[in-house]
Amino acid sequence: MKKIGIASDHGGYNLKEEIKNHLKGEYEIVDFGTDSLDSVDYPDYGVKVAEAVKNGEVEEGILCCGTGIGISLAANKVPGIRCAVVSDTFSARMSKAHNDANIISLGERVVGRGLALEIIDTWLGTEFEGDRHQRRVGKITEIEKKYSK
Repeated sequence: MKKIGIASDHGGYNLKEEIKNHLKGEYEIVDFGTDSLDSVDYPDYGVKVAEAVKNGEVEEGILCCGTGIGISLAANKVPGIRCAVVSDTFSARMSKAHNDANIISLGERVVGRGLALEIIDTWLGTEFEGDRHQRRVGKITEIEKKYSK
């Protein structure tokens, strides 16, 4: 069973819980928090999932905050992470098929529950196409290495 890490701040908490319930039984879900609607800082939770993906504790990650943007910015600071903020199924599919996104981020205040679940299903059901896209992802990795020194 594929292991998925998930986290949110308070602004994405309700969506995170919906996603967990939706995926229950189909995937092994590791919840990195937050555990309530109490105000917290999104970088603390984005980095937890990003580190878990990087270290191989989970295969992929799902992040939620109010817009999906802030928590994704934090996750993308971890070398090797390609976190895509998406709000439609086409972008979800392309983020995996062409960009090999290993984390997806959604905004609870941007995407409704039904669409969010379709986005997650699309993303999880898509495979990286490799080929010419691998070359491009490799270039992203080289940029990352250049500035990580």
